[in-house]
Amino acid sequence: MRNSTRSQVDPFIVMDVMEAARSAEATGRHIIHMEVGQPGTPAPLGARDAVTAAMAEDAMGYTVALGLPALRARIAKLYGEWYDVDLAPNRVIVTPGSSGAFILAFTALFDTGARVGIGAPGYPSYRQILKSLDLVPVDIETTADNRLQPVPDDLPGRDLDGLLVASPANPSGTMLTRAAMRGLIGAASEQGAAFISDEIYHGIEYEAKAVSALEITDDCYVINSFSKYFSMTGWRVGWMVVPEDHIRVIERLAQNLFICPPHVSQIAALAAMECAGELQGNMDVYRANRALMLEGLPEAGFDRIAPPDGAFYVYADVRHLTNDSRAFASEILQGAGVAVTPGLDFDPARGAGTLRFSYARSTADIREGLVRLKRFMSERGAG
Repeated sequence: MRNSTRSQVDPFIVMDVMEAARSAEATGRHIIHMEVGQPGTPAPLGARDAVTAAMAEDAMGYTVALGLPALRARIAKLYGEWYDVDLAPNRVIVTPGSSGAFILAFTALFDTGARVGIGAPGYPSYRQILKSLDLVPVDIETTADNRLQPVPDDLPGRDLDGLLVASPANPSGTMLTRAAMRGLIGAASEQGAAFISDEIYHGIEYEAKAVSALEITDDCYVINSFSKYFSMTGWRVGWMVVPEDHIRVIERLAQNLFICPPHVSQIAALAAMECAGELQGNMDVYRANRALMLEGLPEAGFDRIAPPDGAFYVYADVRHLTNDSRAFASEILQGAGVAVTPGLDFDPARGAGTLRFSYARSTADIREGLVRLKRFMSERGAG
């Protein structure tokens, strides 16, 4: 049988790096994981306890397509707590992870061949999901001067049907200010382009609170997830907020594409939202790790970085060290026992000269990883 042309998407390179790290561990090596974009902590204890209790008395059948009403209401309440936004619960759609939300959003908003602007560097699956839906990803090459975020002047002449932004961004961790977010929303509106805001790293911020697009407009899609701040990657539960007149459109798609989000994960998610103490404890670890990275990476020779405002990544320009980031990442894994992600995942045009370092693991791991990187780079320079 033949494969469709839309199935010809690129691999998610970080998954290949994870497999290479696993293979190294299978030989008995101890690998420090700076490649993976997930917390090293489990779901909050309250979430796990809620699941244990529910499994004893609930068959865990289908929920309604848009998610448990109690969870949708609690997420809506979160927007009041975090952003002072009064959000109607019916606008909240619970999804099978943020990936499910992107599929629903792109399917609801765009026809075949539509052009959707995405920042480069950016999360690689944006591009691949768009391609798989016969949509056209339009890379917007961002600059260090603009902190690796798109700006309104980047949009004219691109004939966009949609614009997707992320703040805090993956891989850079940089954030849009309120003025910057407002400017991009306005520029997209002038072109008649739908605006999608990826906010899955909200809650993981250091110097200032991230701005939600919902603070500026209701005429947007906002996507979020329980994977990052709530430390629930493998539970595969996320959400999105859509305009009132899009709810039924999304509901029909969700019914047919997914039936519903995982019931057990929704129970865990609802309980996780009441675990602020444990979640802030995780944030204390990220803050400590960020400080170690911002000191230790330059000491190891990775000194061309944009200090992250949020998330748990550092994106480094390594063009002075290599012109093949994939080979360099493999060299680091073999020589230092540290797994890092080549920038080709995030920027096909310029990623051969960049690496992403994640600091989502334990502080002990980050400290050891930096020691290894310094030793490796010193020996590499000497060689």
